[in-house]
Amino acid sequence: MDFKLGESVHGCIIRLGVDVDLYTGNALMNMYCKFQSITEDVVSFGNAHEVFEKIPERKFGNADMVYLGSVKKVFDMMPHKDIVSWNTVIAGYVHNGMCEEALRTVRDIGKSNLMPDSFTLSSILPVFAEYVDVSRGKEIHGYALRHGFDSDDFIASSLIDMYAKCNRVDDSLRVFRLLPQLDVISWNSIIAGCVQNGLFDEGLKLFREMLTAKFRPSSLTFSSIMPACAHLTTLHLGEQLHGYITRNGFDKNVFIASALVDMYAKCGNIRMARSIFDNMDSPDMVSWTAMIMGYALHGHANEALLLFQKMKMEVRPNYVAFVAALTACSHGGLVDEALKLFNCMIEDYGISPGLEHYAAVADLLGRAGKLEEAYEFISKMHIRPTGCVWSTLLSACRVHKNIELAEKVGEKLFQIDPENIGAYILMSNIYSSAGKWKEAAKMRMAMKGRGMTKKPACSWIEVDNKIHAFVAGDKSHPYYDRINEALKVMLEQMERKGYVLNTDDVLHDVEEEQKRNLLCSHSERLAIAFGIISTPSGTTIRVTKNLRVCVDCHTATKYISEIVGREIIMRDVSRFHHFKDGKCSCGDYW
Repeated sequence: MDFKLGESVHGCIIRLGVDVDLYTGNALMNMYCKFQSITEDVVSFGNAHEVFEKIPERKFGNADMVYLGSVKKVFDMMPHKDIVSWNTVIAGYVHNGMCEEALRTVRDIGKSNLMPDSFTLSSILPVFAEYVDVSRGKEIHGYALRHGFDSDDFIASSLIDMYAKCNRVDDSLRVFRLLPQLDVISWNSIIAGCVQNGLFDEGLKLFREMLTAKFRPSSLTFSSIMPACAHLTTLHLGEQLHGYITRNGFDKNVFIASALVDMYAKCGNIRMARSIFDNMDSPDMVSWTAMIMGYALHGHANEALLLFQKMKMEVRPNYVAFVAALTACSHGGLVDEALKLFNCMIEDYGISPGLEHYAAVADLLGRAGKLEEAYEFISKMHIRPTGCVWSTLLSACRVHKNIELAEKVGEKLFQIDPENIGAYILMSNIYSSAGKWKEAAKMRMAMKGRGMTKKPACSWIEVDNKIHAFVAGDKSHPYYDRINEALKVMLEQMERKGYVLNTDDVLHDVEEEQKRNLLCSHSERLAIAFGIISTPSGTTIRVTKNLRVCVDCHTATKYISEIVGREIIMRDVSRFHHFKDGKCSCGDYW
């Protein structure tokens, strides 16, 4: 990696007059391309980091352009070029994100009486993936089929990746299933493609197929599959993968370690996440951000901010790191700290705030009851607020029962994002909790008129390596009678300790007794009761819910944790709640 020596050898080649030699020219271009590669900062690696990395349009360093300029200069001065020469220049353009130049160069190959080969195609396919241009990608696929390149490992993997990034996973799977021979590269591509498109179960199924077919997973395999465990909160499977990673010596790989930190944090085991983080030799930006966001989601705001301060001494915080730190402030109610961070990000680090930063601060102000301040903050954003940003304030209006501001915010939301089902549901709930049943009915009718249907509340729990899912009022589970009996017994014990049902969140115009029955059959209660009757005494109960936990279920779970003497970890749509000895880690601030 001695650039100066390389330049000297290049000068010697010119003086000796051997720069006209085809193979020498190709070797020179190859050398400059390799110098270009080692200057690149690694921003993201596979799907494991996608939750934390917002990758902006690539900014090129001066060194990158010097090396690429050298490649192009050698190429232009070569009197004779073969396909290797053309491929080297194309790869250089693609590497630098200069897609139009890369495509133009591919077209120029035909004018020089040469034919693109498999390397040309595998170099150019990522361009169509980047631009989500599936029609042009299909043209390359057709060319590969006509010229017999479709069975080439690199072409196949590039095609799988291209279709996946264009949201055409079915086509990715077809390419994969038609391959005469599979290798680790093709397995990694299809697993990553499924996980990146949210097909987590399919990704895990393919991973098991890969192991059954006796293929040894690589570091990229684990980086790709870990987010599936994190999303599905399958802690047991994640622990099994961790064991495999350790036994095969992958645990020192910074990308895999970061994925493990993310997985454990999202599966509710924040202590294990921190243990892995502390054992990393040199954490990168993704590792720091994963750990800070983990603390944020578990409500450990002070630990998150301490870690953020420590990170600043090691690496320069980026866009996503500030999102994590502001999220921690939001979940911890740290208004002053958040505003300082927000200003520091702009003034000291030159980072322009994005929607995620604005949403975090607006959410924080709303949770803290500073509704008018939040409204003003959103109104003064330097970019147009999205429905997501206004939704955070609308949700706060519901919590603080401010109907007047809610209507004002709702109006803006419906203008910006008329298909936002969450806005209709929130407005309907706000009216219902205020007893304005006519207005609530209008919202539900508007939803029906637009063909919208509310997502049912669902909770799931992993017991004996199997996921058990429950919806509100669900009587279909084979253990339903035992679950119902356990809930009745616990309710009696809870009431003896002073628990009183809070029916404020039952947003139906029904009798009080019916409201009691509705509350007691919420999905999270069914999942918790099932966990209690299905696991040994003292076992931690881990439940995931697809919506926000309601106020009454939150209170009930505190009582249950005290009565049964267990820790109950609940992950809802916005954060984790650790219930133990009658208390919750959120401090009732969520």
